[in-house]
Amino acid sequence: MDVAAYLSRIRLSGPIEPTLGNLETLQRAHLTWVPFENLHVFHRRGVATTPEWSVPKIVDHERGGWCFELNGAFGTLLEALGYSVKRLGAVVLFGDVAAFPVPDHLTLQVQLDRPYLVDVGFGDSFTKPLPLDSEGPHDGGTGQFGFAFSGDQTTLLAFEDEGTPVPQFRFDSTPRVFADFDQSSHHLQTQPTSRWTETPFATRLLDGGPDRVTLLSDRIKFRRDGRWNEQPITEAQFPELLARWFELTP
Repeated sequence: MDVAAYLSRIRLSGPIEPTLGNLETLQRAHLTWVPFENLHVFHRRGVATTPEWSVPKIVDHERGGWCFELNGAFGTLLEALGYSVKRLGAVVLFGDVAAFPVPDHLTLQVQLDRPYLVDVGFGDSFTKPLPLDSEGPHDGGTGQFGFAFSGDQTTLLAFEDEGTPVPQFRFDSTPRVFADFDQSSHHLQTQPTSRWTETPFATRLLDGGPDRVTLLSDRIKFRRDGRWNEQPITEAQFPELLARWFELTP
């Protein structure tokens, strides 16, 4: 992998030593410049789980993707920069994929002075590494996040404004390889009623967050200073807004 080209894609330059501060910088930069989007899936172009697919898609073709691509590629970059990375299989605990019986989300554990959960492929979620050896709550950059531990199972929690913990996804400590996600990837991109295949979307941080832009088929949303503003759009406006805010074509 061309590390310099990948860093250039996320508007950074090396050398970048494997430290916690640099890990947060890398995570925020990736979330800012590489969109979480489903355009290949929505248009039935087919996607794969390996870095041989995801890294060129992100770096050479300047696209985004979903968790198998974004976290798969980002973990590969982190390893090339000297980080110790473990790929974990998670089960999403909301939406239409919660009942799928195999891991349907790829997330990352990065070992520094302690283990951290890192993710650039879960949409509007935490934007800084979360210490995995403490329940929290922890500052996730966009709000408070924590963990619930039960045996070898760990559940990521997002705390609402009232302090109510909302489960996000559950995972264990088993190291995964990319092939472990092939079945989920195939299932999610071939189900006609899946949220991945029903409507196109793209979302990314603005300037490292927590501000964000999210484009859907019928509206565009902006979060600035913690408040969301939403504007309706037409089908004809979607490609122009996709190009303006995400530098993407459908």
